[in-house]
Amino acid sequence: MMFLPPGVDAFTATLLIVISFFTSALTAAFGIGGGVAMLGALAGTVPPAVILAVHGLVQLGSNMGRAFIQKDHANWRLFGLFMVGAVIGVALGAWLFRAMPEHVLLAMLGLFILVMVWVPKPRIPGLDRAGMVLGGGISSVLTMFVGATGPFIQSLLMPLGLDRKQLVATQAVMMTAQHALKVAAFGFIGIALMPWLPLIAAMVVSGFIGTVMGTKLLDRMSERFFQIALKIVLTIVALDLLRRAAGVHLPGL
Repeated sequence: MMFLPPGVDAFTATLLIVISFFTSALTAAFGIGGGVAMLGALAGTVPPAVILAVHGLVQLGSNMGRAFIQKDHANWRLFGLFMVGAVIGVALGAWLFRAMPEHVLLAMLGLFILVMVWVPKPRIPGLDRAGMVLGGGISSVLTMFVGATGPFIQSLLMPLGLDRKQLVATQAVMMTAQHALKVAAFGFIGIALMPWLPLIAAMVVSGFIGTVMGTKLLDRMSERFFQIALKIVLTIVALDLLRRAAGVHLPGL
């Protein structure tokens, strides 16, 4: 079909569009999970040279819809601090692109998430301000290499006492801006995405529908259930990152 990118058949394209719906619904409800799942789905169908750029564009569309729907709950002060570091981080990440071994980045990301979720944090005045700037920089360097940094940003926000709607909405606006910066950086360094745009557009539309459904689920969820489920999901994601960093393969994979 003329609207499909090279090497992608109609069945695979349809499957990716359906997966985009479910991953966006998952992210709208919990703030994380969808980006990692989408990266896994793309891994078997998208050439390695463009996978992170395609993922970035799909996630930009998905997070933009989520940010628009949930914007009233976002903490814009934290967003501003995050962006200071994000601009610097993406520029540095574009310069370092593929220079650092992937397993080192995966291990760093996994360990950071576990620390942020389970290790008690001291109450130090100004820590949230410095942490947001630093976290924006680190996550934006990482996003150029590992793609899905939603769990990193979510774990960064968890200790700040936001309720479930504030946490998910603030992460949504941060991820939208970060993916926009990342896509711009990939374009600057010459990653060609034109053949992928029709499929990406279809995935974004499907993802927006999933976002609407996931937001309704978030509204119905209790605060306690959300916090417990979020800790469990983040821990599973972190342990899987450490598994991948160590080169351990699951049976049958």
